[in-house]
Amino acid sequence: MARVIFITGGARSGKSRLAEELALGFGAPLAYVATGGAGDGEMAERIARHRARRGDHWTTVEEPRDLAGALAGVDGRFNATLVDCVTLWLSNLLFAGNDSPQILESVGKLTKLFPLLTTPLVIVSNEVGLGIVPDNRLARQFRDLAGEANERIAAAADEVYVTFSGLPLKLK
Repeated sequence: MARVIFITGGARSGKSRLAEELALGFGAPLAYVATGGAGDGEMAERIARHRARRGDHWTTVEEPRDLAGALAGVDGRFNATLVDCVTLWLSNLLFAGNDSPQILESVGKLTKLFPLLTTPLVIVSNEVGLGIVPDNRLARQFRDLAGEANERIAAAADEVYVTFSGLPLKLK
């Protein structure tokens, strides 16, 4: 069974940087499973910055919805796999028409895969539940889904970190 490391935190808190550092500790070659797509110019710029920062040690696999399938597909081919990020994956599932039970079933499929993996896995997610209660149903649904998914992934992970202002705190 491979080690599973889960990293959560707020926007621009250093999650991705920490995840990349931890994955690099396993040595190249490395897989980067990207769940977000370049839906606009700003997102395309973010993706380009992330790719440039990662460098040549990484192979990028873009998978917006079938995260468990993508992980099964890269398992054993790399020294570590990094997933960035769970909340974009949840958004993709939600906007594809999945309801909350279906999405949480996908989260369960993901966590059930953890003990079967042979490649160490680093997973990044956003912590979205620290702010005010959103004023619309969709935003509340997303906040609740993200909280539930993060809780389930953290419970199944071997190590859990939260980042604040670029500083990691190990929780588990």
